[in-house]
Amino acid sequence: MSGADAIGLPALEAELARQLVLIGHGGPDWTTPRQHAEGHVHDVVIVGGGQSGLAAAFGLLRERVSNILVIDDNPAGYEGPWDTYARMLTLRTPKELNPIDFGIPALSYRAWWEAQHGAAGWAAVGKIARGDWMAYLRWYRRVLALPVRNETRLTLVEPLGDGLHRLHIEGQRPLLARKVVLATGIQGGGAWHVPPMVADALSPHLYAHTSAPIDYAALAGKRVAILGGGASAFDNANAALALGVAEAHVFIRRAVLPRINPIRLMERVGFTGRYPALDDAAKYAVMTSFLGHNQPPTNDMFERAAARPGFMLHLGAPWLSVVPAGAGARVTTPDGTHDFDFLVLSTGLVSDPALRPELRLVAGRIARWRDRFAPAGAAHPLIDAHPYLGDGFDLLPRDDADAAMLHGLFAFNYSALVSLGLSAAALSGLRTALPRLVKGVTDQLFLDDRAALVAALIDYDEHEFIGEWPRRQEAAA
Repeated sequence: MSGADAIGLPALEAELARQLVLIGHGGPDWTTPRQHAEGHVHDVVIVGGGQSGLAAAFGLLRERVSNILVIDDNPAGYEGPWDTYARMLTLRTPKELNPIDFGIPALSYRAWWEAQHGAAGWAAVGKIARGDWMAYLRWYRRVLALPVRNETRLTLVEPLGDGLHRLHIEGQRPLLARKVVLATGIQGGGAWHVPPMVADALSPHLYAHTSAPIDYAALAGKRVAILGGGASAFDNANAALALGVAEAHVFIRRAVLPRINPIRLMERVGFTGRYPALDDAAKYAVMTSFLGHNQPPTNDMFERAAARPGFMLHLGAPWLSVVPAGAGARVTTPDGTHDFDFLVLSTGLVSDPALRPELRLVAGRIARWRDRFAPAGAAHPLIDAHPYLGDGFDLLPRDDADAAMLHGLFAFNYSALVSLGLSAAALSGLRTALPRLVKGVTDQLFLDDRAALVAALIDYDEHEFIGEWPRRQEAAA
């Protein structure tokens, strides 16, 4: 603990407990328990225990829906990318964002930081360090006592009818749930993209996507090529050189480095929260422009990588071919051929439910953007493959006959980008996306049980007022 005004985490946690009482957090559930021969039925199972899944769970608890479970296939404390494949030193978002605290001051990242380092410590922070954000998420999970089951991998979502889904779990008994929230992050709505020219030509031991574990220390003294001009390419170049890689060559198709990050404007003018109010034509135009930009590297990460011996940047250098060469790979670009020991692919991802094995029973029934909207100009295949979602992140059917199979499934991951904007998998959008998701899930729970709830209200006869007139003492007189 540093800073004269740093109160320490125990004091902050006591204040958080008080604030939760002040806002009326807790209390009995209002949902109607379901019974099933196979066992317990959860009102909601959230798949993914990273920042989106944890915050979604807290949001549901705030609405007094506590029959929930969060599952994650990682060990405890390693949910999400921050201690796995993310290799940036700091988050790319401004430190002032309050994405997952729901407006509760003592739950905010700033409160957590200042409790340990004081106000001056906060003022000295430029951007949030990646490891500090992960430490905050671990604290968030612990202090809120969120129901998370780790090392629990979903393999299949099986609709059972009557508003229930059976979730098949690798090596464990299935779970039953009325609602399933896929809080599976940036890759959870599709798959990382590996160019066929690489996958078809090389053995898998010669390349990796930036989303994969990469043992750069084992490549010490080697030559590494990185394909892509976005932020993760420079993050990986810096990580590789810091761990002893002799040369890290970044190849960019464009003739100039990406410089514009449209997310910064979206944060300033309300796009992150108000984007869902746009009509489909405007959404299509916005996303066509947005996807035309690579997220540029942060200035500090670029300067850090560029200053290291062994860093090389190749502009206007798309890979024309890749072939094995000795123990490594040979890359051909417009400026010639280059031999490398290992290739790293910073080539993004594709969002398409058909790429998700856990959705294989329902993927063909999910509405895509191509099913619901035809642009006036050229179509954009990446946009068209995204699911066309409802206002609460609910998956919608291509045909009305399939509505029952998809009812209760929510895509709270990056595949929501086109329908609902930078929301579920981006820190910039979580502050407004979380209430939207929670409303979507709880509205469905309520409407599913509306017949019983309305009947209970009509039949309700519990006496609250117990006064009498005339008063007994007056009657006796």
